[in-house]
Order: sequence, then structure tokens, then C-alpha cells
Amino acid sequence: MAKRGYLAVDIGGTKLSVGVVSGSGEILSHGRALTPQTQVWSTLSELIASQMAASEVELVACGVGCGGPMSPNGDFVSTLHIPEWREFPLRSSLEKLVQMPVYIDGDAKALVQGEVWCGAVAGQTDVVGMVVSTGVGGGIISGGKVLDGRSGNAGHIGHVIVVPDGRLCACGSRGCLEAHASGRSIEAITGKPAAQASQQVVQETGRLVARALVSVGATLDVRSAVIAGSVALGFGGPFFEAVQSELDRSAKIGFIEGFKVCPAGLGPLSPLVGAAAVARNLGCAI
Repeated sequence: MAKRGYLAVDIGGTKLSVGVVSGSGEILSHGRALTPQTQVWSTLSELIASQMAASEVELVACGVGCGGPMSPNGDFVSTLHIPEWREFPLRSSLEKLVQMPVYIDGDAKALVQGEVWCGAVAGQTDVVGMVVSTGVGGGIISGGKVLDGRSGNAGHIGHVIVVPDGRLCACGSRGCLEAHASGRSIEAITGKPAAQASQQVVQETGRLVARALVSVGATLDVRSAVIAGSVALGFGGPFFEAVQSELDRSAKIGFIEGFKVCPAGLGPLSPLVGAAAVARNLGCAI
């Protein structure tokens, strides 16, 4: 019997990634490309076709993590950092291309599902997942289940307001976490790419992330967080120390006291495992 696996797709404002993931969460192959300003679907299609053609396993389903917002089930997406995608018919486009079941969720919701499956918070039932990258996304596992919300967009922690009347966010509001702690915002504020950020910027970014986590934790009775994304993982230890320090200082109400944060255990490719976890959890466990 042929080995089976998932086609995993991660769609972000900076990069597009596609891979093949085994039923145990192992990445068997992968490819990536920078997200272009135009013709995003064409670039993504080529990546997908390349991975499918080279796959040595039977692909049973396609799992997708994509920046939001989106309509239920990912039928239409309006990713904030892909300007040409407004009400883009992602599900139907993918189903036509890959000819297999397609399961779509928010990128950070996908990430936390992967980390609970076989990553840094494996087996936990109550945890916040975050992606701090081009933008800032979030996903929440509560009581062992993914929180979806009314329209499937629950967990958008990047749009928790952390600086009252702060910078204008891509969503149209002011002072959102994403407007102050995302890669694009850090570059706009400092004039330098996030990879060249000063220690002061790293510390402030960590403090603001923790401020949002405390608000979400107190609202949903969660005191564990796992964080991925190029900005967070690129900042490394000093960033996570800053987040934990602020959590220790601010998470004082009894049921979230002792709030702990950790980096994604699956590393830079965690979004692909997360995408596979979406397909696994929504109907195609193998």
C-alpha cells in the first residue's frame, strides 16, 4: 500500500510555501517563493504543481493556512497583505487545480493546530498560537477545540489594540498589535528591516505582544502561548525573554497567573505542518 500524505499550502504576505507532509507530521518535500505584488495565484499554482509532480506519496487532501480575513471554510479570502486578493475564490480555485479535498483555515489557526499535533505544545488543550511575521495572526485552542467564531475568523490577536490611538493599521483601526509589532510596521517605524532591529525595538515588540496575550488569556482562560513567524523567530531569545518578562509582570489575575510562552517547536517550516494539521483535523486523518 502506497504511503499517504497531505499537500500543505501556506499563503503569506511575504512568502508562499508548498510542501508534502506525512501522516505523522514529517515534511517530506517543500518549495517556496516570495509573494509577488501581482499574479499571486499564478506563482502559487506553479509551486503546487511542482510539489504534486515530484511527490512520491499518495496525496489524500490539501490543507491550507492563509492570512485573513476570510469567509467560512476559506471560500473567499481578502488577505490584508495581498492587495490583489479581495474576495478571492481560494477554495474553488484550489479544488479545480489539485483535484482533491481542500481544507482552509487562518494561518495562525493552522500553526497552533500543528504545534498541538506534534510541536512545542503537543497534547495541550488550551493554548494561544501566534504568527509574528509580515503581519500578526493568532489562533486559539480551547478545551481541545479550535475556536472559529461566527465567521471563522476568531483569534485575530493582531487586531487587539495595544496602543490607544496608535499607528494606523491595515485593517483601518489605530493602535492594533499588527500596526506596531509586525515586520512591515517595524520597518515603517524604524526605517530598517525587522532583521536589523535594535534591542530596544525587540524589547518593545515583545512587551506589546505580551500585552495582547494577557488580554486574550484573561478573556478566554488560557495561559499558554506558542509563537512562530519570521520576526519572532528571527528576534530569538531576547524577544521571547521580553514577552515572558511582561507576562510575569502583567498576568496577575489568578487563573492566568503563571502564563508561559515558547517558540514554535517545528521551526521555520511549522506553517506547513500546521496546514497539514488543518486537513487532518477537518476530515482526513491518515
